[in-house]
Amino acid sequence: MMQPIIDEAESVLLHTYNRYPVVFDHGDGVKLYDTDGKEYLDFVCGIGVFALGYNNKTYNDALKAQIDKITHTSNYYYNVPAVNAAKAALKASGMDRIFFTNSGAEAVEGAIKTARKHAFLKDGSTDHEIIAMEHSFHGRTFGALSVTGTKKYREAFEPMIGNIRFATFNDLESVKNAVTDKTCAIIMETIQGEGGIYPADESFIKGVRALCDEKGILLILDEIQCGMGRSGSMYAYQGYGVKPDILTTAKALGCGVPVGAFMMTEEVGQSSLKAGDHGTTYGGNPLAGAAICEVFRQYEEKNIPAHAAEIGDYLYTRLEEVKSECPLIIDHRGKGLMQGLEFSVEVAPVINKALKEGLVLINAGTKIIRFLPPLIIEKSDVDDMIGILKNALKEL
Repeated sequence: MMQPIIDEAESVLLHTYNRYPVVFDHGDGVKLYDTDGKEYLDFVCGIGVFALGYNNKTYNDALKAQIDKITHTSNYYYNVPAVNAAKAALKASGMDRIFFTNSGAEAVEGAIKTARKHAFLKDGSTDHEIIAMEHSFHGRTFGALSVTGTKKYREAFEPMIGNIRFATFNDLESVKNAVTDKTCAIIMETIQGEGGIYPADESFIKGVRALCDEKGILLILDEIQCGMGRSGSMYAYQGYGVKPDILTTAKALGCGVPVGAFMMTEEVGQSSLKAGDHGTTYGGNPLAGAAICEVFRQYEEKNIPAHAAEIGDYLYTRLEEVKSECPLIIDHRGKGLMQGLEFSVEVAPVINKALKEGLVLINAGTKIIRFLPPLIIEKSDVDDMIGILKNALKEL
């Protein structure tokens, strides 16, 4: 029975999550299994982490082989998996330099430091400003939280780091109005995730890129959730024909091993962080490097981004069908295998009902159901999900 485990967890874990009443024990492909043996179709995949699905044998074998060799040496020394992982990530992203972190929030912290150091080296000033977007989400650490555009996440922990201005996502004039002669960077998600599944408009992201070029401002794109093939491109910005100066990535980068990274152009890399400016004990360890290498190998072998684009189109069609049948759904947004349904009422009853019926879903705010399945799902999995979802919608 799961309840004794849940009760024990509540007695020892800090209550920072309102967890669902299920204890997952193992997974296989796109399915999860609880400690009672019940099967669930997973459309969350660890919040966009398990892109290659569960119990992926070649991935598991790659990690086991590295564990038998060495898992940590520190960054005072070189290791082969980190070098190979760096080459794979840079090739996939089109960036030039990389720093490995342990998480997405740490990647954002590094990106902020990089931008500020880059500006400092230009004029020696420490009062530069960063523009972020309303309704954005970049992480829970102080720097990442400071550029997260949702007040409820920030207000209890203020003061945040200073000199942050907020503009409106997909409103280029709002961004232009926020620019001052002290603006050193603009940070935004290419597709907003926690804020409600809002893809950037093409004219907006291209306009921001042009603005940055005109004013000498660095563009930081956060693709922690929307990157790694989920949008149908390896990185979502590649589908728009733009390129950031700094990129943050994590989640599916390690497909289960905790790892993130921030990448940059050669120009930014040569004129920003130097020895002693930044560091991490575990970042870029051999185990994480081995995971990243295997992830990129399988992405190329299986052409994961193209598959995500194909199945994403099918998912979009089926969710449009659901929208047409349910008057409580007021919008449907997304790209590839990162989509959302917005309701006029709170969606918790639907998510809870779906869980009872063997479907794992997650929200983005109180009125949006977010769909983040493993990128290996097939049309039959979408059909199974739609069947359970339609039944769960009766709860409304």
